[in-house]
Amino acid sequence: MIVCRGVRGATTVEEDTREAILSATNELLSQMIEANGIHPDDVASAIFTTTPDLTAEYPALAARHLGWHAVALLCTHEMAVPHGLGRCIRILVHWNTDRSAAEIQHVYTKGAVNLRPDRVGNQQIGESANQQSSPNTKGGREL
Repeated sequence: MIVCRGVRGATTVEEDTREAILSATNELLSQMIEANGIHPDDVASAIFTTTPDLTAEYPALAARHLGWHAVALLCTHEMAVPHGLGRCIRILVHWNTDRSAAEIQHVYTKGAVNLRPDRVGNQQIGESANQQSSPNTKGGREL
């Protein structure tokens, strides 16, 4: 049975530049696609968020560069929680799939591995390269 599942991912950037935001978003979304076998025709929509300290570019533009022209995309800012992770980009893809929730591979890279340490060991791609810490980590966790 086909159902809509959420596929989550997060990463961090070192600086608030267009290039840094698009590069990190492209890398993260590409890893999410590869880990789950996502095809754009099966995606209902995707939400891209940045922390308030990232304003140089819309991260969803990276999805357009990957060919997601017919997918509904939305960008917004995360809440400005004092102990939250800084310079963080998050993606939530709403994917129509026959996979169970347990089969979904969520991807957390760079400083964002600290958001969901329980998920990092389950990642299929880029695992060792993505477990590095970032100087902009403030100890926040994903819910």
